[in-house]
Amino acid sequence: MALAMTLSGTIGLLVIASGQSAWSVVWFRCLIGAAALLIWLSMQRGWKPMNRRAVAWLLVGAVALIVNWLFLFTSYRLSGIAISTVVYHVQPFFLILLAAMVQGEAPQWQKMPWLVLALLGVALTTGLQWGGPMQADMLQGVAMALAAALLYAVATLATRKLSGIAPAQIAGLQLLLGVGLLAPWANFSISSFTPTAWASLLTLGLVHTGLMYNLMYAAFQRLSAQRIAALSFIYPLVAIAVDLLVFRLVLQGTQVLGMGLILLAIVAHQRDWVFPWPRAKAAA
Repeated sequence: MALAMTLSGTIGLLVIASGQSAWSVVWFRCLIGAAALLIWLSMQRGWKPMNRRAVAWLLVGAVALIVNWLFLFTSYRLSGIAISTVVYHVQPFFLILLAAMVQGEAPQWQKMPWLVLALLGVALTTGLQWGGPMQADMLQGVAMALAAALLYAVATLATRKLSGIAPAQIAGLQLLLGVGLLAPWANFSISSFTPTAWASLLTLGLVHTGLMYNLMYAAFQRLSAQRIAALSFIYPLVAIAVDLLVFRLVLQGTQVLGMGLILLAIVAHQRDWVFPWPRAKAAA
């Protein structure tokens, strides 16, 4: 899960470098990723038959995953990467809520403060300044980021329902479905694609989909919703590191503080630390 989230932090760089629309990027990601995953599955001879219940959860996860990508990539252009990142990272809270509603998992309330602290760290890391007028595009982008966060949580829970099935089979079939769903809106004038665009799309499909989703889906089947939620905050930390190294981003003091809060929250969650609430003095 940690490695998958680290790879996720570099997705934005490849999307921007490709120069393609969100529809085309997602379609090529589905096509290349599905081919890589299903070929790997065939080489490992890991195919397992699926009953109707498993197929139903597979379809739910596929739709949630594909539309999540579309909403998030579009949100970047409407409200900016900073605001979109902050809004999108409310998904751990959606995940915990949905797990409690659908799977009957009792939320570990003593760990909720660490999730809130991590979300605060995400907000500080983006250098987001609150206030000021919000235009229509901004509101639409925020709404899309919220929808993407909810759909990501749905895809996570759907994958956890598919225990005993190889991650490559789950992700490969979901992406194959995405190829058919998005075909009417993809750009097929590939002769106009630059070498950079091809390199970005191939990397996005092979590494950030074929490898990453194999890792991530395997993690979804082994980890609790609480632990998945905490580890998901690795993504924004890596995204900021990419900005520092590639775009020479200069960090503010609040952003450095935000990174520290994210790391603190992840370590505290992993080690089951108790949040240091102020203790009331004993009565005389």
